[in-house]
Amino acid sequence: MTDVTELQDHWYWRPGWRVGRSFYTWHITFADSPAVATLADEYAPALADLPEYDPIPLEWLHLTMQGIGFTDEVDRETADRVVELARARLASVPPVDVTIGPAVIDPEALKLPVQPVEPLIAIRDAIRAAITDVCGEVSESPEYRPHVSLGYTNSTGPAQHALDVLANHEPHTAQVRVEAVALIDLNRDHRMYQWTTVAEAKLGAS
Repeated sequence: MTDVTELQDHWYWRPGWRVGRSFYTWHITFADSPAVATLADEYAPALADLPEYDPIPLEWLHLTMQGIGFTDEVDRETADRVVELARARLASVPPVDVTIGPAVIDPEALKLPVQPVEPLIAIRDAIRAAITDVCGEVSESPEYRPHVSLGYTNSTGPAQHALDVLANHEPHTAQVRVEAVALIDLNRDHRMYQWTTVAEAKLGAS
């Protein structure tokens, strides 16, 4: 986003969130991806010059897909039923080859856009349909801009320094095959999105 002029601290408490509360959500995760690890290393020098961003360790890099709800409002039986139906729907969705990057400045993150968008929307739509089948409704907007964040903003102020640093840094991308989506129990108590994996749904598993 080249038109960004101000950064906003990412770590404000969004509606419903509080210390100790966690959330069931679907993510694509990259802890075992050598290509994403290399990409993160390539951008590490830029992040080192950006104290206004908190870098995200490799184990917590992710592509957000679709939330279900807070774990104190959605019981595990319901979550397991969503997993069952999501697996059935995603079995007919083939694995997706995507390009991650290059990085852009966003008001709340250093982001790596992910392309192509359409196959990722198809994955998300299958998950949203499974949630609707079980819960009767789905949270979050159908609008979707897939990205992987490398760092989150920790303060509010002018974006010019971040824009200058990124402009002076060589752009990088990674080619990744997405073969599965994970349902996770997500927590943000420590100014970092951390989780435990609840279940996995493989693409094209039929």
